Amino acid sequence: MSNLLKSKATIDSFVHFISTSLNSVLEVHEAIHSEDKVLAYFHRCVREVPAYRQFLDARGILSEEVTTFSAFQALPLMNKLDYMQAYPLPQRCLGGALASADRVAVSSGSTGTPTFWPRSFIHELDVARYFEQVFYDSFHVHERSTLAVVCFALGNWVGGLYTASCCWHLANKGYPLMVATPGNNKAEIFRIVRELSPHFEQTVLLGYPPFVKDVIDTGLVEGIDWSQYQTKLVFAGEVFSEEWRNLVGQRIGSESPCFDSSSLYGTADGGVLGIETPYSIAIRRWLAKHPKAARLLFGESRLPTLVQYDPVSRFFETHEGTLVVSAENTVPLVRYHIADKGGVLSFDEMWAFLTEQGLKSVDELGLPEGFKPRTLPFVYVFGRADFTVSYYGANIYPENVTVGLEQAEIIQSVTGKFVLETQEDDKGDKYLHIIVELLPNSKVEVSLTSAIAISVRDQLLRLNSEFANYTPLERQLPLITLCPFADSEYFPQGVKHRYTRK
Repeated sequence: MSNLLKSKATIDSFVHFISTSLNSVLEVHEAIHSEDKVLAYFHRCVREVPAYRQFLDARGILSEEVTTFSAFQALPLMNKLDYMQAYPLPQRCLGGALASADRVAVSSGSTGTPTFWPRSFIHELDVARYFEQVFYDSFHVHERSTLAVVCFALGNWVGGLYTASCCWHLANKGYPLMVATPGNNKAEIFRIVRELSPHFEQTVLLGYPPFVKDVIDTGLVEGIDWSQYQTKLVFAGEVFSEEWRNLVGQRIGSESPCFDSSSLYGTADGGVLGIETPYSIAIRRWLAKHPKAARLLFGESRLPTLVQYDPVSRFFETHEGTLVVSAENTVPLVRYHIADKGGVLSFDEMWAFLTEQGLKSVDELGLPEGFKPRTLPFVYVFGRADFTVSYYGANIYPENVTVGLEQAEIIQSVTGKFVLETQEDDKGDKYLHIIVELLPNSKVEVSLTSAIAISVRDQLLRLNSEFANYTPLERQLPLITLCPFADSEYFPQGVKHRYTRK
């Protein structure tokens, strides 16, 4: 794409974004057959993305034969190993070059080697509409002057600057919105809130759930009355319970839990993929009170994150109980396996299930009388289906922990097996818990426990840039539990060992 054409496309996209209402966009999208659109997108990628053509050729796929949606569904899945890491970055981009991109995000890999995700202003506008839906439908930003405080880590990581940029687009569209970017610096967050929040009708904190809770709790100790600022919350990165939402909501003075917070489902590779809406939150809260119904719907006793999504913007499929997404980006995603355990439900399928459970109207979910939800489909997400755990928004990999255990002063006492998990203390704060298996003749010693905690923390800081930049200093040291060799609960003999527990 020439510079002139790129400039014109950028201008046209921005003019369309700022001049077209959210309602109009979603109405137009509702009339589009998303299966036809994703099929057309596949053929565009075949034409314009060199790596994708090579990917298909290597598997004997003839793109001209993919003329139906059922044929599209038979296409091989992309993933990081056999696609993102197998082809040079420029070849994975539209046009086979980085020229169409003007910004980049970074995600940490299992070895600490980052994956780069270039994107363009044009594709960012598509994600900004998800933010617009949250701010418009949940927080009524079109009616209230709003201070948005970005509490995600700043830098190349996808959360902070991506969020700030999307919020700036909303301000440019004419919403009465000011964006502050303290990142995950609590002192700076408090300074901004004290100085600026009194001048706005509401304040929105955007960040990873455990960090936002830390901000709220510490702020209360320091005398900040969150309720006087009509505080709203936007989360991303982790599943949390409705009890946790209630706890945090009480501390900000929330009286409308379905409208005072929203969780984004997003990834570095795909951007924002779906959002909690007042309707999805109301459904989830109802399911939290009806665990039998939740198990029937989701197949598990735990509640996943439940969001709605626009299938014209982000197209979801499932594969063996995990999620597959196709999305337009500078690095296009075509049947990309994001390895999150979950599923997809249409709007009608969700309502049919609820009516089977005895509900007769939306009002029975606790929403205001006459509330009309957007008729968007649902995607539910339990979290990573691989061996990672999410902690303060950072993906923690077993490989990072292994390096910490392999240090000379430690490896003589442990087998190298461990179980990685996140837990909550009695205050609702998350901590990283690692259960480590001792060698048969080793003993539980305080000095060894301390040495392992320090070593694992140091290696996480060294290898995992997300951990280093997302996790508050006071939450970086993991809790270590030493278990005897072949412990029946954590290290049973004769079965395949799992290094994580969800």
